[in-house]
Amino acid sequence: MTAPTIAPGQTKIGWIGTGVMGSSMVGHLMAAGFSATVYSRTKSKSQALIDKGAKWADTPKAVAEQSDVIFSIVGFPSDVREVMLGKDGALAGSKKGNVLIDMTTSEPSLAVEIYEAAKAKGVHSVDAPVSGGDIGAKNAALSIMIGGDKDVVEALQPCFGAMGKTIVHQGGPGCGQHTKMANQILIATNMIGVCESLLYGYKAGLDLETMLKSVGPGAAGSWSLSNLGPRMMANNFDPGFFVEHFIKDMGIALAEAKRMGLSLPGLALGEQLYLSVKAKGWGRNGTHALMLALSEMSNIDWRNRKSATSAG
Repeated sequence: MTAPTIAPGQTKIGWIGTGVMGSSMVGHLMAAGFSATVYSRTKSKSQALIDKGAKWADTPKAVAEQSDVIFSIVGFPSDVREVMLGKDGALAGSKKGNVLIDMTTSEPSLAVEIYEAAKAKGVHSVDAPVSGGDIGAKNAALSIMIGGDKDVVEALQPCFGAMGKTIVHQGGPGCGQHTKMANQILIATNMIGVCESLLYGYKAGLDLETMLKSVGPGAAGSWSLSNLGPRMMANNFDPGFFVEHFIKDMGIALAEAKRMGLSLPGLALGEQLYLSVKAKGWGRNGTHALMLALSEMSNIDWRNRKSATSAG
């Protein structure tokens, strides 16, 4: 199949899923000059985009019928299957030459399945999960990990460039999802370290903001420390990425690891700790809510902690 020509003012964009990240991402595409048709299970989440000129469609199928390039970013693999392959899904409404791009973190095998089903209909398909959370989405600074045919990925650069700063084609179908699994494995154990470091600093009587000035720029620095550490210190556990979605990702990675005969004990520990976070009722908080569960293990009421000078 010949790769399509994609350009602002010419290509009609469809977008499925206007949640924490999706609303910002399609907003950047609109600001870049693409017209957009949107769908979300809760229409109110799309209202700001509609007010800016986006069209509303009642189903993913209807989105595809009005679009050339259709993006989705939803919650779980079951949601991806429904919005892409269901009877009212995007593929059912696609015509030959359309492009489907799933940006959800999902199963590599499902990405391959969508690719094959789309190809049989003369439709292109790309898996392009992202990293960077709500901050990256708002700032158009996402890292986008892409699996699919090289010529199609290259044709999509005007779209990806409006949403992200690090855009890398990882290989064939499913490779974007495999790369995202590697990303989530890194985050799982890193987040444990960020929380434990802040807990140690607090209990030692350090001023945490001052501590971060020393450790943040050095070898121990990380995106999670720089961006989510301050949120933990401010007791802001609003989601950039939901705990329950992260548990889903870790489950996918562990299943893939088992299939490949890999032992990943750090990831397994991370999953167990995050299951504890969800069990305590924080599944819809951000991934940095791990701090709340870990602090409880040391009998520290993190949200009501005392000043640094009286912590020890």
